[in-house]
Amino acid sequence: MPANEADKVGVVENTTQLIRSCRAGDMAARDRLLERFLPQLSRWAHGRLPQNARDLAETDDLVQTCFLRVLGRLDDFESEHPGAFFAYLRTSLLNQLREELRRSQVRAGTTSLVVSMPAQQPSLVESMVGAETLAAYEGALLRLPEVKRAAVILRVELDLEYAQIAEELSLPSANAARMMVTRALDQIATWLAE
Repeated sequence: MPANEADKVGVVENTTQLIRSCRAGDMAARDRLLERFLPQLSRWAHGRLPQNARDLAETDDLVQTCFLRVLGRLDDFESEHPGAFFAYLRTSLLNQLREELRRSQVRAGTTSLVVSMPAQQPSLVESMVGAETLAAYEGALLRLPEVKRAAVILRVELDLEYAQIAEELSLPSANAARMMVTRALDQIATWLAE
């Protein structure tokens, strides 16, 4: 194997390997997990917190807190399919966002009689595509097989490159990841058109 290919193999680790290393106490692996997931998770979260709750907590702080909680529970995490860690992070972050919304409702309720419900206000994503379309998209997304759903989430919601998606989902190439995402999005479009 040429030296540059050996270097790539040494540098590129999949999430499962990083989690194993984190469980073994490898702080460098923990840092690589943070480096890999924090930016994408932050981008995903920014459109999910309603305007009136954004002033109460920085989205990036919520993402970091969520990530630290997940790292503290890595021993409880079991990877059942490719992309499971992304799904676990996303679910944990959604739960944290809901928690923050509840807190903001309580705080707003104690300081003002005029309270608009955050759940009723559209998020940035909902504003862009419409709540009904977003609900239909999320319903169609749930109909996809796990690996295809993960591929779409990684590309559309977390804005990962196809090479990163291939790595994360153990696909043979970036082109294979691109084809999987393209076909999954075509299927979603078909379902949405029904």
